[in-house]
Amino acid sequence: MGNGFGEKLRAERLERGLTQAELGKDLYSPSYISLLETGRREPTAEVIEELARRLELAPKALEAWSQPISASDAEYVLAGLYARQAWDLRDYPLAASHAATAAQLALEGRNTSAWWNMTYMQAECLMRHDDLAECQRIVERLIEHPMARESVGLGVRAHQMLAAVLQRRGQLPAAVEEAMEAVKLSEQLPKNSTIITGALRVLIGALAESGRLEEAWKYCQKLHEQVDEEAMTQLAGEVAWVIGNVAFMRHDYVEGVRHHERAAKLLSPANDIEMWARFNKASAAVRLQAGIVEPETLSSIERAELAFSIVSGTKSDALEVAFIRARWLYLTGDIVAAVEKLREIHAERAALAKHTAGEVSLLLGKSLKAAGEPDEALVHLEEAQKAFSAAGAGDRVQQALDAILEIRLAQKRAGSTPKPAKQAG
Repeated sequence: MGNGFGEKLRAERLERGLTQAELGKDLYSPSYISLLETGRREPTAEVIEELARRLELAPKALEAWSQPISASDAEYVLAGLYARQAWDLRDYPLAASHAATAAQLALEGRNTSAWWNMTYMQAECLMRHDDLAECQRIVERLIEHPMARESVGLGVRAHQMLAAVLQRRGQLPAAVEEAMEAVKLSEQLPKNSTIITGALRVLIGALAESGRLEEAWKYCQKLHEQVDEEAMTQLAGEVAWVIGNVAFMRHDYVEGVRHHERAAKLLSPANDIEMWARFNKASAAVRLQAGIVEPETLSSIERAELAFSIVSGTKSDALEVAFIRARWLYLTGDIVAAVEKLREIHAERAALAKHTAGEVSLLLGKSLKAAGEPDEALVHLEEAQKAFSAAGAGDRVQQALDAILEIRLAQKRAGSTPKPAKQAG
């Protein structure tokens, strides 16, 4: 079981905490390493010798991986190949199903490394599909597995994914804790490892969403030092995106614009249109949160809408992009259209993370206040306060309380008694 060259190569790479870019370095592109790992390209003798040197293995060990495989091996390799093909087509439920099949075959064949790799891929697919509860269950199982404790690289990746899942589920304190653990573990890896970069990015995101912006900014400096922009253009673009987000949230708009403009130049829709869509969504969101209403902000919204229409994002992606459009309407003074769109999003807020659902309720409350509906506005503002409290977003709780207080003071000055508020649907 598990004599396939590609799967063995991937397992050895991950055991050492290396990315495809780090293994290939100056000779082989990440896409070429990916082709080897998925069995779509056969290695030459020279490639085997060089990869063996980089992995500190005897060349004969790698040559043995290329020997004919058994029927049970072939079944496993085929399931893994189907999983990766479905991933490439962004059919994440199908990819998760094939990855689960491959993991079970690996388990039956007592190939622990292959089981871990395919189970991790299954979790990645579930997260992409927004099946977060099941993804969390699987990742927690991976963290408890001996392999995650024996291999630092695997442990970091598992804690990092769990942090990302918890953040998307609105469990911000727990997300910060898991991300901190990933960063702590990553200190044992080589200084230039991109796995460290991934751990830092997740920690920064969780801290920023929690309102701990100065801590997030401190880690942004570490993240910036991690990346060689000339060697890793795509990764450098992702890092600039993250740093720009935090700068905007700290109200440092000059830095935010500078980093996001660099990210826009480094990231390419031709390389990864889904990432391009997410970048434009994030850039528009933080610009609007900072009150920056300008043509470039609108362009980011339109690029995000177009890109997600091409890649068919998740339900939460669609709602988040619609929410960004609603915020644009609110800030540009089209209150009636903003309220209409926000009501539609609010009706489906169960598909969003708690803190994001809170943002929808908060903006709907503010929009209703602007529309002259203070009593209904209070209902949604109180709803936002509860959502932020449940997510552990203390700074947002205060924003909701401030908005509630403003309405109540206005009502008191006007000598009115608030009508009993009807429950939000």
